[in-house]
Amino acid sequence: MSQTPRTFSHIGLSVPDVDAAVKFYSEVMGFYTIMQPSDVTEDDSAIGQMCTDVFGPGWNKLRIAHLSTGDGIGIELFEFDGNRAPEENFDFRRHGTFHFAVQDPDLEGLLARIVEAGGKQRMPVREYFPGEKPYRMVYVEDPFGIIFELYSHSYELTYSAGAYS
Repeated sequence: MSQTPRTFSHIGLSVPDVDAAVKFYSEVMGFYTIMQPSDVTEDDSAIGQMCTDVFGPGWNKLRIAHLSTGDGIGIELFEFDGNRAPEENFDFRRHGTFHFAVQDPDLEGLLARIVEAGGKQRMPVREYFPGEKPYRMVYVEDPFGIIFELYSHSYELTYSAGAYS
């Protein structure tokens, strides 16, 4: 029995400062803020119990905000009590989430705004099919060390050729 592909709902990002992250992701990336930063504490409230289910007892408190991309994908930002940066923010051999990607036809313009806002360009802008298709990509880092990729075109169009030559 074949199944219909599921839709992507949201991604959760852990950041050192949720207010600064909301500012970056709304002003630079253009995401909509759908819930301003809010405090959540370890208690018997519905959200408090949900967090204890996920994190276990002793998480104490967190700040959370919700944003949305133009196509309705959620960006959930968490600022955990006692948060710390990883020793290596790009341990690509470690199992787990590797990166996410954002699409913008003005990839170079968005890249410049990310760098201007304190992010990093991790590589030169590259073309998938030089001279054949205008599909470009670049890996970047937000001001908080989270790595993501920028695409000039949709995922389906970029990979529609089926294989790299």
